[in-house]
Amino acid sequence: MKKSIQTLIAIAALGALAVSARAQPAIKLLVVDMAKIYDNHFKTVEQNAKIQADDQKAQEEVDKMNKEGNALVEEYKALNDQSNNPTLTSEAKGKAQEAAQKKLEAIQVKQREVQGFIQNTRNSLGQRLNTFRSLMLEEISKLASDIAKRKGATLLMDKAGPSGIGISNLIYTDPAYDITEEVLKEINKDRPANAPAAAPAAAAPAGGITVPGISPKK
Repeated sequence: MKKSIQTLIAIAALGALAVSARAQPAIKLLVVDMAKIYDNHFKTVEQNAKIQADDQKAQEEVDKMNKEGNALVEEYKALNDQSNNPTLTSEAKGKAQEAAQKKLEAIQVKQREVQGFIQNTRNSLGQRLNTFRSLMLEEISKLASDIAKRKGATLLMDKAGPSGIGISNLIYTDPAYDITEEVLKEINKDRPANAPAAAPAAAAPAGGITVPGISPKK
C-alpha cells in the first residue's frame, strides 16, 4: 500500500512537471546594437553639436589665457636677462631680479588658472555626457523592449556589449533576428528637419604655459 502511494506521488510529480514544461513559452531571441542606436539617435547628434560648440568656446578661452601667460613669460625673460647683465649696478640687478621673481609668481598663478579651467571644463563636459547617456540608454532600452515584445520575443540581447575579453557577447546572429534598424527608424521618427549632421563628441580643451628652466607649481 505504501509503495502504491509513493508510485502515485511520483506519477503526479511527473505530470506536474510535464504541465509546467508545456507552460513555458518557446524561446525567441532577438538582438539589437545599442551603441549604434545611441550614436545615431538625433538627440545624441544634437547633444554632441552643443558640446562641440561649448568646447570651442572653452578652447578659445584657454588660448586667451595662454596668450596672457606667454606675454608674462616674455616679460620674465627680459627681467631675468637684466638681472644677469654685467653692465648694470648691483642695485639695478637686484631690482630686476625682484621684479622677475614677482613676474614668475604671476606666471605660476596663470598656469594654475589655465589648468583649473581645463579640469573644470573636462569635469563639466564629462558629467553632461554621462547624464545624457544614462537618460538616452534608458529611453532606447524601453523602446527596444517594446518593439521586441511586439515581435513576440522572450529575450533581447545587446550585440554591442563586450565580453570579458573585449569582443561581442554574440559571435554570430542571423540578421533576420536583428531589430537595430527598426528601433533606429522608430526612435528617429521625430527628428527635426534641420537637425545637425552626426559629429563626434568633443574632448576637453588642452593648453599650457611653459617657462624655460622653470617647472610649474602644482
